[in-house]
Amino acid sequence: MIHLTISRIAIWLLAIVMIIFGIIHFTNPNEMLNYVPLYLPRGIVWVYLVGIAFILAAVAFITNRFVSLAGYLLAALLVAFVLLIHIPNHLNSGDPTMRQLALVNALKDTAIAGFAMYIASIARHQRLTESDK
Repeated sequence: MIHLTISRIAIWLLAIVMIIFGIIHFTNPNEMLNYVPLYLPRGIVWVYLVGIAFILAAVAFITNRFVSLAGYLLAALLVAFVLLIHIPNHLNSGDPTMRQLALVNALKDTAIAGFAMYIASIARHQRLTESDK
């Protein structure tokens, strides 16, 4: 039972982080727009969509509904960020500070993606049944 409690706390912590990231996308959209690749049309729309995705994943984790789907989609989104944004920024930035920031963001998103995949993979075992209530 203690393992289940610790697991739920860890999942809630990730959910809180994702809600904060989602809120940042809505409160500072122009700042976040700097991260949207120029080849994507309507960049500000992508900022808001990502904010919604982060918040929806967090809601799924907190409510313990659609956890597997949310975890795998969140992981896919974060891996896409690493491959399409952070690694190119790291390789192409002439500023050493920006290169380091891109690398840190790539590592952070990779770690969160890994945790999201783990959450998705154990979602069935985390699910509370009616008899457990």
